[in-house]
Amino acid sequence: MSYAIVEMGGQQIRVEPGRFYDINYLGVDPDSSYTVDKVLLVNDEEEIRIGQPFIEGAIVEGKILEHRRGRKIIVYKMRPKKKTRKKRGHRQELSRLMITAIKIDDKVIAEDSEGVPVVATEITTPAVKSATEEE
Repeated sequence: MSYAIVEMGGQQIRVEPGRFYDINYLGVDPDSSYTVDKVLLVNDEEEIRIGQPFIEGAIVEGKILEHRRGRKIIVYKMRPKKKTRKKRGHRQELSRLMITAIKIDDKVIAEDSEGVPVVATEITTPAVKSATEEE
């Protein structure tokens, strides 16, 4: 399983091809491609490459799926014994980014094969015979 650690939106994120991530808002239209050149680490099947601070020639390609808003956070300020109260809410603007490929010097390290977001799949268990079936 190949992955990369990239810096985007003021955060360091571990990304894998075929998965989507909610990051701080990027001013890019939905359904457009987006490349990240601030790659800190790339873990390939054979080796691990670490940048100082970034890896030269490494890029992570992705596609903006949609823009959305995060969960609401309540900010409540109160000054005791002064009858002063302020209640405010905040919702962070987010962009959903689907990672399509990890490349170093135009060589594809890892790539999403289908372009479909990875969703938790249902685990199937082998059939177990009940006591009535065994008789």
